Amino acid sequence: MSNSILAQLQQYHTITVLVENHPGVLARVASLFARRGFNIESLAVSVTDRPEISRMTIVVEGDHRVLEQITKQLNKLVEVIKVVEYTETAAVERELALIKVNAEPKDRGEIMQIVEIFRGRIIDMSEKTFIVEVTGSTEKLDKIVQLLNTYGIREMVRTGIIAMARGAKTAARSGRDSID
Repeated sequence: MSNSILAQLQQYHTITVLVENHPGVLARVASLFARRGFNIESLAVSVTDRPEISRMTIVVEGDHRVLEQITKQLNKLVEVIKVVEYTETAAVERELALIKVNAEPKDRGEIMQIVEIFRGRIIDMSEKTFIVEVTGSTEKLDKIVQLLNTYGIREMVRTGIIAMARGAKTAARSGRDSID
């Protein structure tokens, strides 16, 4: 198979994993990826509306075979309630970034315009910096980072992708977790 065809097959996949909210579950999931040689590109974990269940949103790169293998391995873990991958499902994906950018007085107006265009917010300001909050697609965040980088980014943190199926479908209200 040529490199160009192989590159087309490799893509990022977003997976939601509902797990029992117990100590050590995140470590077991992460070690499953490490043992299989899969790199986690992005990971976001939090408790759901049900305190006994946590939701992991994992982004991994690979072809369909890699995605299938990851899904099968995750489903073998006792603490895993449900695995949902968003390849065939319409989903909303978002990421949050906090960006501390140099903000000299002469640049503040331009920086504020960039932040406004990207529907971000300046949530803190000091004599020499702004902290910008922006939410959106990974591409949107990459672009604002690129633009703010011309002023000098001092520090940045990104949440990684979180995702939810569009419409009435829910990950947390079906499968094993629907037992009360």
